Amino acid sequence: MLDIVTLRERPELRAAIFANAMQASLWPEFMRHDPVADLYFAEAALDRYLDFVLVGLDGGEVVARAFSVPFCLGIEGRGELPDAGWDGVIRWAHEDHLAGHTPNAVSALEISLLPGLRGGGHSRAMLTAMKQNARARGFADLYAPLRPNQKHLQPHVAMSEYIARKRDDGLPADAWLRTHVRDGGRIVKVAPCSMTIVGTIADWSRWTGVKFAASGPYAIEGALTPVTVSLEHDCGVYVEPNVWVHHPL
Repeated sequence: MLDIVTLRERPELRAAIFANAMQASLWPEFMRHDPVADLYFAEAALDRYLDFVLVGLDGGEVVARAFSVPFCLGIEGRGELPDAGWDGVIRWAHEDHLAGHTPNAVSALEISLLPGLRGGGHSRAMLTAMKQNARARGFADLYAPLRPNQKHLQPHVAMSEYIARKRDDGLPADAWLRTHVRDGGRIVKVAPCSMTIVGTIADWSRWTGVKFAASGPYAIEGALTPVTVSLEHDCGVYVEPNVWVHHPL
């Protein structure tokens, strides 16, 4: 069992949730270069969301983290969840802060565990805690632009086809999607451009260790879709699809 607290309750844990040991084991390097992330994770921005950052502790050691963000849905121009998914909801939350809007929903952004804890039900515990935290703060809906955790093994398969795959019991074939559905989540739609990461050829070589000999699509380790590389324009572009899931609270 994890001891789960908010960063507001335990501000001294801030450095630990971003420590190298925690960061290095969670995401491919290129995933850390989405510029939209600074609207949430930059120090001054994160100060606004301390009640929505959860830390999982095992014996006093930080072993899990979960980030979520409050935002407005249903106001003018926001009749449905954004196709831009993760990037889009972070932008919306930032705009809401600047405009002084009162949020009426919460979006999950990330739930991550150290490798040794994966597969033991702790991800579901962090999800449950995230839902409880949102409910305790008066919200009736939690959304999540999910990154299916086995999609990277099939980068050339369309996300719509991938999420349609079911097991014999009718649950999603993907383990992370299955966890959410089992916990009451409903798949709403694909977010086709949830994260966009752009860099020079040198950037992408540094991030991935790949030497790009020709222009074209490249299946990169950890990427859900191929990265499009143009040697002529010295540019690589990665557009990641995610899946919007709704948890009524």
